[in-house]
Amino acid sequence: MSPKKPDPAPRKPDAATGKAASPARKAPASKTRTPAAKTAASKPTASKTTASKSTGGRGAAAGEPGATRAAPGRAAPGRRGRAKARSGPGASDLLGLLILVVTGSLAACGWIRQQDAAPGGDAPGTGAAPAPAGGTVTIRFLDVGQGDAILIRSPEGKTALVDGGRSAERLSAQLKKHGVTRLDLMIASHADADHIAGLVPAAALKPRVFINNGLGGTTQTWERLVRALQAVDATFTKASNQTVNLGSVKLRVIAPPPGMPDDQNLNSVGLAVQFGEFRALLTGDSETEETEGWLAQERADLRGPFQLYKSIHHGASNGDSAAWLANVRPENVVISVGENSYGHPTAQTLRLYRQTGARVYRTDRHGTVTFEGRADGTYTADTER
Repeated sequence: MSPKKPDPAPRKPDAATGKAASPARKAPASKTRTPAAKTAASKPTASKTTASKSTGGRGAAAGEPGATRAAPGRAAPGRRGRAKARSGPGASDLLGLLILVVTGSLAACGWIRQQDAAPGGDAPGTGAAPAPAGGTVTIRFLDVGQGDAILIRSPEGKTALVDGGRSAERLSAQLKKHGVTRLDLMIASHADADHIAGLVPAAALKPRVFINNGLGGTTQTWERLVRALQAVDATFTKASNQTVNLGSVKLRVIAPPPGMPDDQNLNSVGLAVQFGEFRALLTGDSETEETEGWLAQERADLRGPFQLYKSIHHGASNGDSAAWLANVRPENVVISVGENSYGHPTAQTLRLYRQTGARVYRTDRHGTVTFEGRADGTYTADTER
């Protein structure tokens, strides 16, 4: 698609610029880990894994679907999908006050809470709402090819979709397969096509709130997404370290660190998921410069261990680093990846995962990967293949 600048004045807060116009899912888990299965190079088969809460030990080597942990990685031969620099303030730059007002309204309803304290926010294990007995949070890494699409469902049935892949047809089929008829929250980590194209049809599920990084996309795909969200009266808001209550699941929105250039990858929005002692982390296509910025903030919400972690940028070499993984301490890593010409995931990144002892899942080999986390930190993992 040829680049096209967003409309300067959409009919509701200028979402086309990416700046917020208003703020705003089973089997019982065992407490023993399963033995290691196949090697990273072997062809994965459908599997189900149970594991206990994180204790700091490591499981099977990276790439072993029956193992216990994995670490994320990203490898891209160069940066793609950069947002064009903004020449000056647009209409959306004048909407900051409105954003605060709407965020305040959502906060009054107890659904979204703005953090006024340090970026670290709540420390792990604190601030979580009481979880229903026997309930689980379900996190599905949907098989949408080369791209990201993560579906989160709370024990109460509340749903959030983080990114949508580059195929509207594949994303729509996945949502139908998993019985999704309504979305409460939609998040675009950034505006690249392999993250937002599938969000266009998903907008018909009427998400209450749409969160992005505040940088407008420069493509017709982005403009279609904005129009689709406006049509269902979704509330637009910029990532600013909010905490969203998805039922009894806490979603901590991780804003890009200050000082990032106007680049989509370097302004990827992160999401820390917490359900009792079960924790997951998603950070879009963030690159080394952004993760270094987060590390410098010494954020408690990014400090591991995490039972579940999404590999940065489909396993590109400019994503995960040894320092970042040492901070995150992932137990399981899922690489959302499909057939591609970029070399994703790279050997360098997979090597990093092996060094952490994390278990690696790949959507190109395993299909959709599903984790069900319990409030005591235990979980089950299932794969389609």
